[in-house]
Amino acid sequence: METIDHDALVAMLDRLKLTAIRDQLDTLLDEAARSDMTLREALGFLVSREIARRDERRIEMATKLAQFPFVRELEGFEWAAQPSVDQRQIRELATCRWIAHGDALLFLGPPGTGKTHLAVSLGRAAIRHNYSVQFVTAATLVATLAKAHGDGRLDEQLTIYARPKLLIIDELGYLPFEPDAAHLFFQLVSRRYERGSMMVTSNRSVVEWGTVFGDPVVATAILDRLLHHCSVITIRGDSYRLREKRRAGLLQKAGTAHEQQAENVNQ
Repeated sequence: METIDHDALVAMLDRLKLTAIRDQLDTLLDEAARSDMTLREALGFLVSREIARRDERRIEMATKLAQFPFVRELEGFEWAAQPSVDQRQIRELATCRWIAHGDALLFLGPPGTGKTHLAVSLGRAAIRHNYSVQFVTAATLVATLAKAHGDGRLDEQLTIYARPKLLIIDELGYLPFEPDAAHLFFQLVSRRYERGSMMVTSNRSVVEWGTVFGDPVVATAILDRLLHHCSVITIRGDSYRLREKRRAGLLQKAGTAHEQQAENVNQ
C-alpha cells in the first residue's frame, strides 16, 4: 500500500472539506492511537469530530440569522417564581415536535413574566434541532410589512417572513399598530398556515386582539388560523423586574419619596 505523508493527507482532507479533521489531524490521530482504537472505531471518532464542528458552526450561523435580542436558556428560567408555568409542558415543547407539525404556540401574560425568555429559549432549542428561526417584535414586523406594501414589495416581504420554519413574534399588543396592521398580519398568518410554525407572545388575551388590531373581524380570522393547531400558555404572576425592585426596596423608596413630595405641595 502506498505511504501517504502528512501533507498529502491534509490536502485530501482539504479537498473533501473535512476541515475539523484537517485542523486537528495530529491531535486526533494521537488520541486514537493512545486509546488503541480499531480502524472502524478510529474512523467513527474522526467523523464524529467533523460532525460536531459542523453542527457548532451551523448553530452559530443560524443563531445570528435568528436575531434574538439576547441569550436565554430554559436552565435560567425561574420556575419557582412562575408556578403557573408547567415545566414539563415547556420541556416537551423544547423537543420541537410541534414545529415539525407546523403548529403554533402562544404565550400570554402580563409584562415581565418571562414570555420572551421562554420564546428565545425555545427558539434556540429549535435551532439545535436543525430548524430555521426568525425572531421579530410585532411592531417591527407590522412596520416592515406596511413599508413593503407602500413600496410595492409586500409579496417579497411576506415570502421572507414565510421562509423560516419557526417565526417568533414578540410583544404583540404592547405598542399601537399601523392602520392596515390587521390585514397585513392576516396575510402573513395565511401564508404560513399549516406550512410553518409561529410563536407569539402577548400581554393581551386573545379576546382583546380585536382591539389590538383595530379590526375584530380580521382579528377573528387571524385567531381562527393560529388557534387551529396551537398550544396556548397563559402566565400569571408578578413581573420579574418589579419583584427585583421590591427586593431591593426601590418601589417602597419611590413611594415614600412621592408621598413626601405631595406633602410638601400641600404645605
